[in-house]
Amino acid sequence: MPVEIELFPALETNFGVLLRDTATGKVAAIDAPETAAVVAALERRSWTLDYLFITHHHSDHTDAILPLKEKYGATAYGPRGEADKIEGLDHLVAGGDTVTLGDTRFEIIDTPGHTLGHISWHAPGEKLLFAADALFSLGVGRMFEGTPEVMWAGLERLRALDPQTQLYCGHEYTLSNAAFALSVDPGNAVLKARAEEVQRQIDEGKPTIPALLADEIAANPFLRADDPGLARAMKLEGAPAAEVFGALRKAKDDF
Repeated sequence: MPVEIELFPALETNFGVLLRDTATGKVAAIDAPETAAVVAALERRSWTLDYLFITHHHSDHTDAILPLKEKYGATAYGPRGEADKIEGLDHLVAGGDTVTLGDTRFEIIDTPGHTLGHISWHAPGEKLLFAADALFSLGVGRMFEGTPEVMWAGLERLRALDPQTQLYCGHEYTLSNAAFALSVDPGNAVLKARAEEVQRQIDEGKPTIPALLADEIAANPFLRADDPGLARAMKLEGAPAAEVFGALRKAKDDF
């Protein structure tokens, strides 16, 4: 594969991700959750850090930007819509922009809702998606700043990607997400199988990502808000998908 990936835990529930373009040796971190965890991962692989690819302004994704820039001289890219909330960004990007990591090309996708300027990083050639807190395996992030309409629109953009895309998200929440998903979609065979797989992964001490986007499209209720069955489950038969999505997110908040 033209990109090597180092996945590691950070803070209490975060996933840290390092990417190395094998053609050039250039390395990027997706977000900057914790300095010590990122440095340790780099040292395990004997890599240095060239770039930081930031998704949104929350501190558990940005606190290590300045220390990592100071230590490695890395260049930071981040969401244009949150430039006033993130210290240390060198380049601002938004949906439709492209960024290269050596020979690997990333497309920026706007995925607002968790935060208004949240972006996702998509490498179409490698079929990789780094969605941070916009899309989790079997769930989505809390809707802190956006509306159901804008968050659903962002998720539709992700759902339209190649189904063979590997999803990397920002937190290890898959087991609790599976419990909620089963509560609203108990007859979904793909979801049941995924929930069983997730339990095995957790029991074996393994991360539950990456997840295949095709499986998420079939099993993640938040990507299926336009499914009539889920609308019925939320007692919103015939309602717009964004309204069903909002009801699902509120139900998850209260779960």
